[in-house]
Amino acid sequence: MGEKVMIRVRMSLHDAHYGGNLVDGARILQLFGDVATELLIRHDGDEGLFKAYDNIEFIAPVYAGDYIEAVGEIVKVGNTSRKMVFEARKVIAPRPDISDSAADYLEEPIVVCRASGTCVVPKDKQRKGKENG
Repeated sequence: MGEKVMIRVRMSLHDAHYGGNLVDGARILQLFGDVATELLIRHDGDEGLFKAYDNIEFIAPVYAGDYIEAVGEIVKVGNTSRKMVFEARKVIAPRPDISDSAADYLEEPIVVCRASGTCVVPKDKQRKGKENG
């Protein structure tokens, strides 16, 4: 526990689902699923299964061209369950008001989503304490 996993992805026009190139919130949850998978592989040596989110809070909009960091960590371990928390932050934003290719690195990332949920790794699939690499 306490180990964090982070992925950084640029949202593309393909990710945009709504007017104004707004990205669907489900895309952020997909990133959290990828983070959860890596956490489970590191912890148990198995991809496990995402059972449920118990909280999701969309805080700020995400647009095509934004760079998003998705971070997660395991905060509680049961026999087969792994409670996790996630946060997604915008770290680079396009600046079409300046030019088609302008963008800003954000000194203070913008939190766009927070969530928590539970994943499960069946007992017979866990390789905890064994070499996972």
